[in-house]
Amino acid sequence: MNLFFTKKTYLLALFSMVLLGCSEEPQEKMLRQAVAIESADECHLCGMIISNFPGPKGESYQSTGDHVNKFCSTRDLFAFLLQPENVTQAREVFVHDMSKTPWHKPDDQYFIDGRTAWYVVGSSQKGAMGMTLASFSKQDDATAFSKKFGGKVYSFDEITIEIIMN
Repeated sequence: MNLFFTKKTYLLALFSMVLLGCSEEPQEKMLRQAVAIESADECHLCGMIISNFPGPKGESYQSTGDHVNKFCSTRDLFAFLLQPENVTQAREVFVHDMSKTPWHKPDDQYFIDGRTAWYVVGSSQKGAMGMTLASFSKQDDATAFSKKFGGKVYSFDEITIEIIMN
């Protein structure tokens, strides 16, 4: 009986692994990378030249393609992402880590995953459209920034259209 139980358990485990392997999504789910912002790139939302303005920038890839949308500010990025037709479409989101790059000319080598970033809303630091969201990879850095420049710290999932429109 013990040998039967062992074979049955083995076959059940093998069958489960086959089913799991069949249900996995294709490898296209792998994250794409942020790309450099070129001097002539325009904001996907407002059309302004991105590199002409200070503060963190944003990028996103939609689930419907491989084209990257670039934004002149994190505020414009969120204004786009929070539109009802875009909420579920964003696959990858990137923002500058402002703890590692200068405010007036963010360095594209410091793009981070926007979904895990921390944001300061309402600081005295301005971006392309005036108020922008300062983005950081670490909550402690966001908190230190908010103590120096004002504002409140939020996670990605806490940001709403009402927050960015105030």
